Amino acid sequence: MTISLVVPAYNEAAFIGPCLDSVIAHTHGKLQQILVVDNASTDNTAEIARQRSGVTVIREDRKGTGHARQTGLEHATGDVVVYIDADTQVPEGWIEQIEKAFADPAVVLLSGPYRYYDIVWYKRYILNSLWWISAPVTSAAVGFMALGGNMAMRRTVLESVGFDRTIAFYGDDTDIARRMHKAGKTLWRMGFYINTSARRFRQVGIVRTNALYVANYLWPVIFHRPYTLGNDDIKRA
Repeated sequence: MTISLVVPAYNEAAFIGPCLDSVIAHTHGKLQQILVVDNASTDNTAEIARQRSGVTVIREDRKGTGHARQTGLEHATGDVVVYIDADTQVPEGWIEQIEKAFADPAVVLLSGPYRYYDIVWYKRYILNSLWWISAPVTSAAVGFMALGGNMAMRRTVLESVGFDRTIAFYGDDTDIARRMHKAGKTLWRMGFYINTSARRFRQVGIVRTNALYVANYLWPVIFHRPYTLGNDDIKRA
C-alpha cells in the first residue's frame, strides 16, 4: 500500500512548519508523497514548506478547498490519499491506523475527530467531549461522516467521484463522504484523531462555530449543498 498526503494551505506560515514536522516525525517514512497545495497564499507558506525534506509544493491560485483538494488529488499517486489541514499535527500511531483500515479492500474512506492542543484545558475538555457525544451517533445514524482535516480515501474511488470545485469551504468533507459512501465502506473511528489548533473557536466562539459546522453537515446530507457559501477566512496566526 502506498500513501499520499495532501495539505491544502492558505496563508499558513505560522502553522505549516510544525504541521509538516509532525508528519515527518510520526509517519516513519511510510508516505510516498507529501504534497502541500499552496492555495493562493500571499505569505511565505510555500517557502517554509519547501524547507522540509520530501515535501512538494503545488500552487493553486483558485482559492477554495474544492480547488485545493482536487488539485492535490490530481498530483497524488498513492493507493490511498490522505488530507489534513495546515494547522494540524499528526500523532504517533496515526499512519498505522490508515494502513490497518485500508487492508480491507471494501474500505474507501476513513476519518476521525480533532483534538485541540492550544486552548485552555476546560474548553479543550468541552470541545473533545462534544466529539464523543455527537460524532459516533451521527455517523451511525446517517451512515457516513468525514472531517476534511483528517480523512483518508482510496485513490481509484476518489478519482471516479472527484471533489466539487464549486464548494469553497464549508461542507466539502460531508459532500465527498456522501458520494464515497455510495461506492464502498466508509469508516468513522474516534481513535483515529488528529491534533489541531482551536483558533477558530477562539476567534468566532464555541457556540457559533459548532452551529456552523452542524448546519454545514446537515445541508449536504439533506440538500446536497452547503449551508454557508463562499470562503470563511479567519486570522491565520
